[in-house]
Amino acid sequence: MSAVTLARPWLTFDLGREMQVLSWAINRPGFVMARRILWREVRNADLPQGMDVRQWFKGELHARGEDGCVAFLTSRDVTCYTQSTVTTEGVTAESVATVGLSNAERVGSRVERQMPDWGTINIAVRLSCGLSQTALIEAISIAAQARTAAIIEAGLALPTGLATGTGTDCIAVAAPKGTEEYAGLHTSIGAALGAAVYDATTRGAQEWKSDVGSRQKAGTGYAGS
Repeated sequence: MSAVTLARPWLTFDLGREMQVLSWAINRPGFVMARRILWREVRNADLPQGMDVRQWFKGELHARGEDGCVAFLTSRDVTCYTQSTVTTEGVTAESVATVGLSNAERVGSRVERQMPDWGTINIAVRLSCGLSQTALIEAISIAAQARTAAIIEAGLALPTGLATGTGTDCIAVAAPKGTEEYAGLHTSIGAALGAAVYDATTRGAQEWKSDVGSRQKAGTGYAGS
């Protein structure tokens, strides 16, 4: 059984056993084997200009004995994480997400910013079925589709159009090793994965809009971005 543990500034998603994970996370990106996926909440003061962020983060993880985990950095308040589990035709997908939109972008364009906004959408997904590496690549594309659909429907307007994500999003998909070669939208894998990510991201975006977004409009700061 997987479990999510919150101990701010850390959020831990225990996959239940070692699995193959595909991501572009700051710690252990690419195809790796890992038991846990972690989030580390940071503020601008934690990362002064000129710092080697990767080395600092490796040190933080080493101090926790988590060198082997896949890990994200986020400025979103990790207590605001959302979680969704969907089962389709025997395939279960569990998604955990933190959604911050203060550095939202529309794909194909960039907004000029006057201050460091690091909102970040970080999504981790655990699948119950064994996948080949090919299927895992397809699975992460489905997760990205679901993220994008949820953010478009959140309706965050930018000068360049509706936001489709942020400039620092990251996704990690975990699954047992297996022989399944496909995880597209027509499959039970894609259906469960897409629904879980869409639901977790939608609820995270709604919470951000009602919380942080309202404070930004009022000019009261960017805490918990």
